[in-house]
Amino acid sequence: MLDLAIIGGGPAGLTAGLYATRGGLKNVTMFEMGMTGGQITGSSEIENYPGQGAIVSGMDLMQSWPEQCQRFGLKHEMNQVSKVTKSGDVFTVTTADGKTQEAKSVLLATGSVPRRAGFKGEKEFFGRGISTCATCDGFFYKGKEVALIGGGDSALEEAVYLSKICSKVYLVHRRDTYRAAPSTIEHMKACENIEEVTNVMVEEVYGDASGVTGLKVKNRDRGEIRDLAVPGVFVFVGRDVLNEPLKQDDGTFLCDVNDQGEVIVDLRMRTSVPGLYAAGDVRIEAAKQVVCAAGDGATAAVNIIEYLG
Repeated sequence: MLDLAIIGGGPAGLTAGLYATRGGLKNVTMFEMGMTGGQITGSSEIENYPGQGAIVSGMDLMQSWPEQCQRFGLKHEMNQVSKVTKSGDVFTVTTADGKTQEAKSVLLATGSVPRRAGFKGEKEFFGRGISTCATCDGFFYKGKEVALIGGGDSALEEAVYLSKICSKVYLVHRRDTYRAAPSTIEHMKACENIEEVTNVMVEEVYGDASGVTGLKVKNRDRGEIRDLAVPGVFVFVGRDVLNEPLKQDDGTFLCDVNDQGEVIVDLRMRTSVPGLYAAGDVRIEAAKQVVCAAGDGATAAVNIIEYLG
């Protein structure tokens, strides 16, 4: 039986594995179907990770993590976990090939993925001018004009964040009204360099070999096309939480989740089910930064060691 089953091989899962095995747990397996490192490996430039002076790619940043995190006995099983159940004090981890393993504790660190808006050019220019993280990439557009697509709390909050860095932010939304809280909307409207471009559909984002050079939007009532010449487009139309392993046969979740499917945890990364923990972007109120995910993993591991006693 495993002391700890870690589901996910990003910064949260890797760090949890390091702290758990170095802290004395003997049977710890991390389930990750593909290459470890998480979503950050797809980023072209990272310059805000503490202690990393040079600007590096996400792949370069994560290159040494697996070896270090496996140094104390963490095992990596290249398999996808399809379901986690619990009977008594024991968890059963079922993988995609139908095999099962029992574990005394489980950490879910599967993360979440940005929801795609589906407009023309989104796939082609993703990572080359199209971003889903203002904190990560906003600095690259310092003093420039950018566009942001979305109308929820996250979108408006990120628009305000970008307004402090960029010369102008076009807030593009398909409706005349926003889904954000009134206080968030008021805060956004107070920013003089945010221009609201509402009741429009994104026709396409276009560019050249260097990346994005602009986007075209179409007014939903009049059909007019407006061309916004910007080098950066930020998309905030929601995230899909990768919580599938927690879904039970009856359609419920193994532990409490919120309306967006994010796992509800406390400050110790504990869920509503004893022995089940969640860390990184899969949990509520995640900052969606590598350093924060790693901190979550360390926090979870320390408390799992205490839980196992």
